[in-house]
Amino acid sequence: MEICPKCGLPKQACVCEQIVKSSQRIKVTTDRKRYGKLVTVISGFESGIDVKSIAKTLKNELACGGTYKDNIIELQGDHRKKIKEILVKHGFDKESID
Repeated sequence: MEICPKCGLPKQACVCEQIVKSSQRIKVTTDRKRYGKLVTVISGFESGIDVKSIAKTLKNELACGGTYKDNIIELQGDHRKKIKEILVKHGFDKESID
């Protein structure tokens, strides 16, 4: 049985990721890219969060393309209204999402 080095609990009962998710300050904005295309930018992720899996989940649920780099997720299109409820569903605190 593996034990988490941060919290000391077994890996199956580890609560480190939930603690980190609740203390995040996530900012959702839009940006104009080349040729006037809109992109939704989600930033504010700290270390300890698997940004790659969050980006994949968001792209699947919103049916859009996107990328992640340097703890920033970019999604094609304007998804500001839908992002908050999806992130809350995945364990982020509702008040910490702007």
